[in-house]
Amino acid sequence: IELRAKLDTTNVEWLNDAGRFISEYQARYEDAKRYYEKGLEQSILQYGERSSWVSNFYNNIGLFYTAQGDYSQALEYCEKSLSIYEFLFGTNHPDVATSYNNIGVICSYQGDYPRALKYYEKSLSISKSLFGVNHPDVATSYNNIGLVYSSQGDYPRALEYYEKSLSILESLLGANHPDVATSYNNIGLVYKDQGDYPRALEYYEKSLSIYKSLFGVNHPAVALSYNNIGGVYIKQGDNSRALEYYEKSLSIYESIFGVNHPNVALSYNNIGFVHYNQGDYPRALEYYEKSLSIRESLLGVNHPDVAT
Repeated sequence: IELRAKLDTTNVEWLNDAGRFISEYQARYEDAKRYYEKGLEQSILQYGERSSWVSNFYNNIGLFYTAQGDYSQALEYCEKSLSIYEFLFGTNHPDVATSYNNIGVICSYQGDYPRALKYYEKSLSISKSLFGVNHPDVATSYNNIGLVYSSQGDYPRALEYYEKSLSILESLLGANHPDVATSYNNIGLVYKDQGDYPRALEYYEKSLSIYKSLFGVNHPAVALSYNNIGGVYIKQGDNSRALEYYEKSLSIYESIFGVNHPNVALSYNNIGFVHYNQGDYPRALEYYEKSLSIRESLLGVNHPDVAT
C-alpha cells in the first residue's frame, strides 16, 4: 500500500488508503498524517476547496488530532469536513452521519455528554433511515450512545445499547473483528462498574485476544485492554497484578504517543493509585503529579480529568 502511494503521489485514493491502513493497524499516526496532508493538498489542487475528497482528508486529520488528544484541533477539522459534506449531499447522507458521529466522539472526550448524545442520535437517525437496523454504522451509533450512558452512570441503558451493537457486529463481521473486540471491551466496563468482576474480566480478555491477533502487541487497543484488566484486579484488591497490567499499558502508550498524551496521563494516574493502595505515598504522589501535568497542558484547568 505504501509503495503504491509513493509511485503516484498525486493519487488521492492511494494516499488515503495508505494513511488509513497504517493509522488503524499499525498506529503510526504521524506517518498517516503526512499521507492525509499530502492527500488534502492534492485534493484541493485537483477538485477545488469543496469536494468530497477534501472533506474526507479534513475528517481523517481530525481523527489524527482526536487520537493525539488535541480535541480543539480535532473539532476544527471535523467541523470543516461536516460543512463540506452538508453542502454537497444535504443532511441525509452516510458521510454526514459519519461526521456527526466523529464530532460526538470529540464532545464525549471533552466531557460534554449532552452534546455528544445529540450528535450520536443525529448519526443514528440518518444511518437507520438509509440502511435499516442491521448495519455497521447503526452498530457504531448504538455503541457510542452506550458510551455516553456509561459515562453518566446509567449502566442498564449502557448495557442495552452495547448489546444491540454487539449483536449487529457479530452477525455481519464474525467474532474476530476490531469492532467486535470494542463491544466486548465496553460491555466489560459496564460489568466492572456494576461490581461483577468475573464477567468484566471475561469480556476484557475476549477483547484483548482479538486485538492481539489482529494488531500484534504494540497497539493502543492492546494497551487499553491491559489497562482495563488492571482496573479489575484493583477492584479485587490484587495490587501486584494490577501494577503489572498498568505498566504494560503505559509502556505501549509511551512508545506510540510519547509522554504528553491523555492515555499516558491515565496510566500514570492508575499506577499512582496502586502505589497509594500499597502505602507507598511518595511514589503515588510522583505518578499523580505526572498525570496532572499532562492533563493540565492538554485539557486546561477546567476539565473533569484535571479535577480527578
